[in-house]
Amino acid sequence: MSPPPPPRRGPRPLPLHLGLAMARGMAAMAAIPPSGSGWTNWSAGWPRSKPAQAEAARIAAALAAGRHPPERFRAAVLSRLARDDAGMVTGIAAYRRHPWRRDMPEPPVLWQEGGSRLLDYGGDGPPLLVVPSLINRAWVLDLAPGHSMLRFLAGSGLRVLLLDWGWPGGTERGFSLTDYIAGRLERAMAALSGLGALLLAGYCMGGLLALAAAQRRPDRVRGLALLATPWDFHADGGQAARQAAALLPALEPLMAPSGTIPVDLLQTLFAGIDPFAIARKFRAFGRLDPASARAELFVALEDWLNDGVPLAAPVARECLGGWYARNEPARGQWHVAGAAVNPALWAGPTLVAIPRGDRIVPPDSARALAAALPEKTVLDVPAGHIGMAAGSGAQAALWRPLLDWAAGVPARGGGAVGL
Repeated sequence: MSPPPPPRRGPRPLPLHLGLAMARGMAAMAAIPPSGSGWTNWSAGWPRSKPAQAEAARIAAALAAGRHPPERFRAAVLSRLARDDAGMVTGIAAYRRHPWRRDMPEPPVLWQEGGSRLLDYGGDGPPLLVVPSLINRAWVLDLAPGHSMLRFLAGSGLRVLLLDWGWPGGTERGFSLTDYIAGRLERAMAALSGLGALLLAGYCMGGLLALAAAQRRPDRVRGLALLATPWDFHADGGQAARQAAALLPALEPLMAPSGTIPVDLLQTLFAGIDPFAIARKFRAFGRLDPASARAELFVALEDWLNDGVPLAAPVARECLGGWYARNEPARGQWHVAGAAVNPALWAGPTLVAIPRGDRIVPPDSARALAAALPEKTVLDVPAGHIGMAAGSGAQAALWRPLLDWAAGVPARGGGAVGL
């Protein structure tokens, strides 16, 4: 008998999300105008911010105008909070006991260095090297049957290869972005030199790495696809980016023991984008039929999200301090191996795929990159950041347009390749 699968740990970090739910309830109760006595008046002694005081006054006025008893309003709020919290816990429990487990055949390894591997998904046709983010596992692009961008492309006329960055070991924990780009990524590209010039596709943060590599080695790249790739980190005013960057001094002692930002800390930073999103989506999941395709896709994506990797501390400093705080890419001040990364210097054909529902990379941030590229095709993707790559509509929204674009990229010294 095979051992049971390991228990799911998500949503990570669970204490954070349970604490946020409790804080939401406390904030709601603190806004209720105090009246009566006993346990129903517990919020009266709590210090309140001016916005909370204003909200309490507004609620009190509305209750008085409608002649609604404050006790009934308070009871309704408590009932709603209890239902929401119970729904979230029910959804988390349903996720943790769900029988779905990822079962995808492992592709052959063509090259390996440290924790990084070059995986061969096969296929006949022009070679496409896919570069994922350093933060999450690469297998979101090979999620499950029917939800694998890599296997779809390999079966549709491309020779597909994936650079899986892997888990940062002792060597990688001292890596900078230059080490990853001018070192590991370029050596992976060199390992494929027998295939000729590559199509290079970068997803999210991987798009920035791919852009820098293409600019440095245009002899090895004939087309570049940038999928949900940020560029102007202050495109939306920069407040959220600066707030994230302001956390860097507090992160330093937390990075010191391992030389990385640990996975749960990274998940905490991402939770700051929408602190109550986890509660909402698990309440919704708890209402799904567990046997439905929608429920299985939810579990697959949550398993991926919770299977994160740490980020090397030098890279974290470059990203938070250089990208988020100082907006170095958009200002022409991001350097790799001593040279500025400038999209205007990349003269090859480029596909820029911008998901319109992206909450991780604001669309305006990606549009700024498209505007700086000389020869580009801009694809407006009707999906979100993750949905564009692995969602139920990803084939029509991104995979097929990416394939069509690749078919039109000229081969070196000739016309379009054709698929």
